[in-house]
Formats: sequence, structure tokens, C-alpha cells
Amino acid sequence: MTTIRTTSLVLAGAVLGATLTIGQSVLATKNAGSNELPLEQMRTFTDVITRIKNDYVEEVSDDELFENAIRGMLNGLDPHSAYLNTEEFNELRIGTTGEFGGLGIEVGLEDGFVRVVSPIDDTPAERAGMQAGDLIIRLDDTPVKGLSLNDAVKLMRGKPGSVITLTVIREGEDQPISVDIERAVIKTTSVRSRMLDEKFGYVRISNFQTKTTADMLKAIKKLQADSEGLSGLVLDLRNNPGGVLSGAVGVSDAFLNDGMIVYTDGRESDSQLRYDATSGDAINGAPLVVLVNGGSASASEIVAGAMQDHERAIIMGTKTFGKGSVQTIQDLPGGGAVKLTTSRYYTPQGRSIQALGIEPDIATQPGTWTREEDTSINALSESNLSGHLEGTDDKDKAASNDKDASDEENTTDLASDDYQLFEALNLLKGLSILSQRGG
Repeated sequence: MTTIRTTSLVLAGAVLGATLTIGQSVLATKNAGSNELPLEQMRTFTDVITRIKNDYVEEVSDDELFENAIRGMLNGLDPHSAYLNTEEFNELRIGTTGEFGGLGIEVGLEDGFVRVVSPIDDTPAERAGMQAGDLIIRLDDTPVKGLSLNDAVKLMRGKPGSVITLTVIREGEDQPISVDIERAVIKTTSVRSRMLDEKFGYVRISNFQTKTTADMLKAIKKLQADSEGLSGLVLDLRNNPGGVLSGAVGVSDAFLNDGMIVYTDGRESDSQLRYDATSGDAINGAPLVVLVNGGSASASEIVAGAMQDHERAIIMGTKTFGKGSVQTIQDLPGGGAVKLTTSRYYTPQGRSIQALGIEPDIATQPGTWTREEDTSINALSESNLSGHLEGTDDKDKAASNDKDASDEENTTDLASDDYQLFEALNLLKGLSILSQRGG
């Protein structure tokens, strides 16, 4: 989550394409700290600059020296603090439109390499097969080691239609693999939805934008109309890298009637914020399953943590990414900005997500599912026996059997396509049955 001061924007995750995704406005100003500068260290700093200007093999401009010094100072703090020059800061603000050029992956810097947090739905990176956890070691012919995250992002950007080759280390692969990706203008659709079964709906949120809550509520209303009342809902946050804080708060609020959603805590008073739910449950208390994985980060973890702490949903899948720090973007007089980690965010029960993530209530690994035919004698039923007595409602049973066969085929397809979602639907059905029986 990131706040921009004077420009005043809040971010709950980073998206690579050409930008980070910006969100909710928080007006705030702050005077510079009153701490005195350490004179001895400043003397060392100026001495190093003098030596570089005098003795380095090539002449280096003052602008380049000081920008490199600032970048190094911030990059050394944590993976999310950074210096943004004027061009980078402008691109950050352009990212609020939800349309940008690039590959469509959310990334971070890890041990000098670029780690993929998650690919964005329906983008060149996702279509090329990039996966959460991929470690990018080369961009075309340029090694990533030693580059700043901003420099790596610049290399990944380019003219739409141009192709870049990423060399990737992937878990389970013995050798690095090459992935060719054609750059494109990225237009992200935050919310998708469909019916999984006659009474059970599915909503996928790929990232959190300003309009995500409104789009989700609209999708849920359509699902309710199509099903004449939902008996349960799967909220899919897998490979959702985060985004706008207001989107995460709004989505959480949609399923909660009261209580805290998330709070932040830092050294400064304006870094201590609290967000509470308002009355109203979009699915009227129907069972809810939230799917997460290692690509679910930041704003996604806010939603999962709130649902888990309030016992409003079953969290299912694998442990989330663990990005629970808050970055504040403070613009500088020269047109650039400093992105500085200023606080951490916490779940309603006071749990810090930072570097820990959200553990699912039910761990479900992705996998493949193959149906096996039952060839045993037990596959026979009474109706197969010669001379069996007819039932009193055979016609109704025949119609019911036809429907059951259709439902079974649809369920089989779902299990083959997305095993985790298949398990989430089974859990929803169980919860719905239990609720109807007064459990």
C-alpha cells in the first residue's frame, strides 16, 4: 500500500507494465524531520563524491552521481522503497488509468534478480505462461543482476508489438527457460464472474482498481438474478498482486456488517489509519470461499485477512505472498519523488502480514484431476436387475437423472480445468447443505 503526499494516493500493490497501480486519496502534509545530519558520515560522503569526480576512469555528471546515491540509499532499506525520477513518477501517476504498456506482470526485487509476484489476467505475460515465483535472470541479452528494479522495468517496457525474451529460473525446472513475450498496451479488467452451478456463483478479481467494488457488486447482483438467489459464492483472489487500497476495503465491506477491516501503524501519526465495515452483506450471509495463492499480495491479503479474522469466509488454497508494508510517495521539488516504507498494515485481530502472509484455513494445492470409471460389480444398481419392481415416480426420477448427468459432466470439466476451484465449489455445497439443515 502506498500513499502519495500532496499528490496523495494510496497503493496496495505494484503492477509491472509501465507502472504501479495507484488508488485512494489521502490528503496529508508533513514537515521534514528535525533530526540533525551526522557530520562525520557527511564528510565521508562528500569525500567519496570528490574521489569519484577526480579519479574515476570516466567523467560522471553531478546529477548522475547524486541520483545514484539516492537510489542506493533507498534500495538498501527494503525491496519497496525507491527513488523515482520525473519520468518514473509521471508513469506512476499515469498508471491510475488502469491502461498501460508493457508485459502485464507484478514484480519485486529479490537477491538482485526480478521475482514475479504474479502475472495479470489476460495479458501478454499470462498468455506466454509466466508464473508466480518465476525468477527473471536475463532480459534479452542483459543480465538482471546488478540492475535496480526501475532499470529492469524500463528494459521490459517498449513499443507495443515488439518482443522481449525473458530468461527465467522456475521451480521444478532443471535449466533456465526462455519465454518470448510480445509487448502490448495493458488494459486490465478487474472483475469477472459466472455461475459455477445452479445456485453457486464465482467472482474473480484480478487486481484492485478504483471501480472494483462497484463492479463486483454489479456482478453479484447479476449472479443473484440468474440463480434466483445465490446459495454460495467463490471469491477468487489467486495471482492478484494488489492495487488500490479503497478497492480492498470496499470488497471486504461488501461481505461484513461491522467491525474493523484493516489498520496501519507507523512512526508518524498520519501513518496510523483504521478502516471499518458498514452494515450490509451483498450475499445475505450465504457461504463464502476465498481462493488465494502465493501470487495473492497486499490488497488481496487485506481482504483474506479480514474475512478470516471475522470468520466470514473459508480461506482456501496456498499461503499468500506476505506483502504487508505501506509505502508513501513523497514528491520532491525537482519533479521526482521518494517512495518510502512508512508503516505496516494489520488484520482486525492485529496480525501482521509482512513476510508472513495469510495461511489458508484449508490448504489446497493446484493439480490435475483424472476421472476413473467404476468397473466393479458394485456399479450395478437395483434398476439393472432383471424383473425389478418399478418405482412409483420413475418419470420424475428419469428427468432428475438426466439433470444429474449434466451436472456431473459440468463438474468433471471444472475439476479438469481448475482443481482448486472444483474443491472450493464442493466445500460451498457442503456448507450450504449444512446451513439448510440448521448446522
